[in-house]
Amino acid sequence: MLKRSIIAVISTLAASAILAQTYKWTDEDGLVHYSDRPTEGAEEVQLPSDGDRSRPASRPIVRKAAGTAADSKVETLAFRYESLSIESPRAEETLWNLEGVLNVTLSAKPALQPGDRLRIYFDGTPRMVGSASFQIDEVYRGEHSIQAEIINGSGTLMIRSAPSRFYVRQNSIIRRAN
Repeated sequence: MLKRSIIAVISTLAASAILAQTYKWTDEDGLVHYSDRPTEGAEEVQLPSDGDRSRPASRPIVRKAAGTAADSKVETLAFRYESLSIESPRAEETLWNLEGVLNVTLSAKPALQPGDRLRIYFDGTPRMVGSASFQIDEVYRGEHSIQAEIINGSGTLMIRSAPSRFYVRQNSIIRRAN
């Protein structure tokens, strides 16, 4: 019985070591491929295990596969945002008397990286914005929606926030005929 347990443990460890090797490459059409077999020009991707708390799982270490670039072991981190949210206006919030100007605040974790850009969709229309706090003009009464995205320098979508709906109300003056 003990012998079977030892064999099972060794087999599991050997299988996990074999399965841990993953290779990534981009073809001539720009499509990214992953495989468990090395390919010419592929990079070895070492994904952190669940037990490795020294490195977040969202940032795998990428190394050049053996035989590429003269066996150089250059490490780069594949950066990834953890979250992007709309802090203001809050979802389902009713705002009163804006006078046409909406103040918007976004929150990204980690912070926006150099070269990355913010794009928002206000009522379905895309707009590029320069920072995580900005104003939108000509916002009048009614129901509105907003969503944000972070785009990297090459135009790739990094992360998208959940859509948020809010309402704008204006006081009205009722005039009575004399």
